[in-house]
Amino acid sequence: MIATAQKTTDFAAARRHMIESQLRTSGVNDSWVLERMAAVPREDFVPEAARAGAYVDRTVPLGDGAFLAPPLAQGLILTHARPDAADRALLVGPATGYLAALLAPLVGDLEQATPESVLSGNVEGTFDLVIVDGAVEQVPAALAATLSPEGRLVTGVIRNGVTRLELGRRSGDGVSLISVTEAQLPRLAAFDAPPSWTF
Repeated sequence: MIATAQKTTDFAAARRHMIESQLRTSGVNDSWVLERMAAVPREDFVPEAARAGAYVDRTVPLGDGAFLAPPLAQGLILTHARPDAADRALLVGPATGYLAALLAPLVGDLEQATPESVLSGNVEGTFDLVIVDGAVEQVPAALAATLSPEGRLVTGVIRNGVTRLELGRRSGDGVSLISVTEAQLPRLAAFDAPPSWTF
């Protein structure tokens, strides 16, 4: 019991440190974002062996291509997504559960899909908010098609070897993107551009 209590105290302190030393100092200051990230324990979404490093600001590999993105990157995603209680939202990524747990209370409806499901056309309907939990080399037509006419896209985009968080809106059959900030988001290989193609 003593060891368990100590572990809980350590993780609570790690969450506070994440908020004060990683998020606030990097411009993630919206109270609703900080409240969600204080409420959801990152250590519950990684294997036992990785729990001690769950709050370090780096990607946690989970095996089989899955990962937990760094806290700052996910705080920036939430900040720029501006989720609304009326939103029908789609979360695309490795389905670790952490970003979904942050997002679910903030939107009206949340669905999750892997990149492969999106590319194969297995996502039904369109969404007011589409969040990609990772970075893409391209925004394929299948991903653009998940956006409603007024829908918003939030995704990492890799350009010339640099990953930035970008916001998108529907533009014809594609998406018009605006870069907002650099972000450490791991690459989603399923959304790689063809070898001869350059963003």
